[in-house]
Amino acid sequence: MFLNLFIVNKSGGLIYNIALSPSSPPLNTNDSLRIGSTFHSLHAIAVQASPNANSNANADASNAPPNVPQDGIETITAGSGLTLKCLQTLTGTKFIITATDIQQSVMSDVLREVYGIYSDYALKNPFYELEMPVRGTKFDAHVRAAVQAKETGSGFMASRR
Repeated sequence: MFLNLFIVNKSGGLIYNIALSPSSPPLNTNDSLRIGSTFHSLHAIAVQASPNANSNANADASNAPPNVPQDGIETITAGSGLTLKCLQTLTGTKFIITATDIQQSVMSDVLREVYGIYSDYALKNPFYELEMPVRGTKFDAHVRAAVQAKETGSGFMASRR
């Protein structure tokens, strides 16, 4: 089951978080901010410590376009069955989801779907300022619908209008 979703901007600030399950651990605002900034810091350290530094030579070797974030933390799995999955976009925004008993491919699909919803409801909103918190009932509803659809295995291809 999916537990929490966090969106962290390129500066390490938490711009969105939502509890996806009633059984997710209760987090107050400070806990959520701390999780977002700590993960951002660990991700940045992992990029610097990676033996495969993101360079054009390494990007060519892996058949990936240059400047695509390829290093850093993508998945953390705890012994208790908790899995944390991260999707970093080209702009540096990180989408992080936590879950138990969910395949990593499904988690990746959910993160890509949430990124699409973020693009539709935040980035296309003329009143939204980049790097600022995301607020909106339609955004929340579509995120919950996408997560619930993936959790039940029905997929999510509903209209976002």
